[in-house]
Amino acid sequence: MTMNEPQLMSQNRVKPIKRQTFSNQIAANLRRAIISGEIESGSQITESDLAARFGVSRGPLREAMGQIAAEGLIETIPYTGTRVLKLSPEDVREIYSLRTALETLAFREVWARRDEVFTQELEARHKALMETLGLEDHVASSGAEVRFHSLVYEACGHKLLLESWRRIAGRMQLYLAEHQRAHGRKAPIEDAHQRYLQLALGDNLDLMLTEIEVHMQRGCTQMEQYLGFVD
Repeated sequence: MTMNEPQLMSQNRVKPIKRQTFSNQIAANLRRAIISGEIESGSQITESDLAARFGVSRGPLREAMGQIAAEGLIETIPYTGTRVLKLSPEDVREIYSLRTALETLAFREVWARRDEVFTQELEARHKALMETLGLEDHVASSGAEVRFHSLVYEACGHKLLLESWRRIAGRMQLYLAEHQRAHGRKAPIEDAHQRYLQLALGDNLDLMLTEIEVHMQRGCTQMEQYLGFVD
């Protein structure tokens, strides 16, 4: 091996990392535009329009769109094009019923594993969620709420469960942001998660599982009402 070969190999290793990071940045910008409502739900999008909008080339943009599609925020329909997800009654009901099942399993798995680190992190995420109250930022508040609920999946030690949650987390954030906009708010209700936090750190699993059911059903009902799906 010559003196130049190690340097060349190092350069070859770095390039894909930079390209992936760039596509992640584009994905973050696209995600924010969708969740904030800047790009309206149900609207059609094209690579050329998005490339001009974000000032990027097609390659990394295509990677970013693939990432956003995997999160369920956009979908490509053959012979029709790519559209931003538009909420339907079935979407709302399915996401909440699935989330109830996932979160119930996650708490069963994590219950005996909770420790001081878990407690401190959940409290920190709840505090971060409460700090979004004055930001008037749908993206920040809905993102903080998703992150708060994500901890139980991250800590439960069930890889497939965590993977399942990550598949719906982006869509969940969109729903939460739509919820806030429909209710004329830009942040979560201040005390909506206080009981959830207390029970999650308590010693009664049955009460926690009941709270999950109530918490999710309340969210589903409110979402349907705010979006005009039910009277």
